[in-house]
Amino acid sequence: MTKFFLLTIALFGLISCKQKDNEIRTQNFPKIEVSVDKMPNKEKIWVFILAGQSNMAGRGLVEPQDTIPSNRIFTLNKSNNIIIAKEPLHFYEPSLTGLDCGLSFAKELIKHIPKDISIILIPTAVGGSSISQWLGDSTFRNVKLYANFREKIEIGLKYGQIKGILWHQGENDANEQDIPYYKKRLSNLFLKFRETVDNKNLPILIGQLGTYSKDNDNWQKINRQIELYVSSDSNSALIMTFDFKDKGDKLHFNSEGQRIMGQRFAIEYLKKYQ
Repeated sequence: MTKFFLLTIALFGLISCKQKDNEIRTQNFPKIEVSVDKMPNKEKIWVFILAGQSNMAGRGLVEPQDTIPSNRIFTLNKSNNIIIAKEPLHFYEPSLTGLDCGLSFAKELIKHIPKDISIILIPTAVGGSSISQWLGDSTFRNVKLYANFREKIEIGLKYGQIKGILWHQGENDANEQDIPYYKKRLSNLFLKFRETVDNKNLPILIGQLGTYSKDNDNWQKINRQIELYVSSDSNSALIMTFDFKDKGDKLHFNSEGQRIMGQRFAIEYLKKYQ
């Protein structure tokens, strides 16, 4: 009886801790979605796709500064409606979703582009997804990866011009079996991306994996594969992350890292494509 009582207390304690962690994680999430009453003309909208796995989907803590909107930065909600962008942008994994790099990217970008240009950020990243699952259009965490990407591309083309893809992925491929094939798979996937958008020169910007992993040797081998790919594709660019810190789990960038990554995506895009 005493053992059962102690187990019950432990179970309730665990549930309580999880609830408290979730409350902290979501405390600054926007409570209201703001629709866009009047969209700018199609030629005045730049569309960027956010794709990959969890470090693109975002696991950072959303803070008040991450929900300050701009009337020039939009996104999609889970019903595919255009809304004013506030973090978190990704919605596929409600119990995990946090701060990504999207809004930071767009806020940096609009400082340097014509004032009559607006941006749509389209989230498609799903945590834990491998590059083979993207290539095979697998259903992962209730998302059919490539079909969802293709659907979002069609929406983007309806509203504006797709100007680039921001990609961060590779943690799930950082193993002895998959590393040797990563560059080739990356090439095949990006070819599919560009065919779907119907732009063989579409810019694709690729973020490196971090340097804090418990399996850092394999993570750096993936980074080497990414570097080799970028050196072979003049319409791609590499985003450095070696100085970023994790959020304490040796897997995901912290909030500061996410914001800086977004800024670096923007700076690299401006430097190479504008």
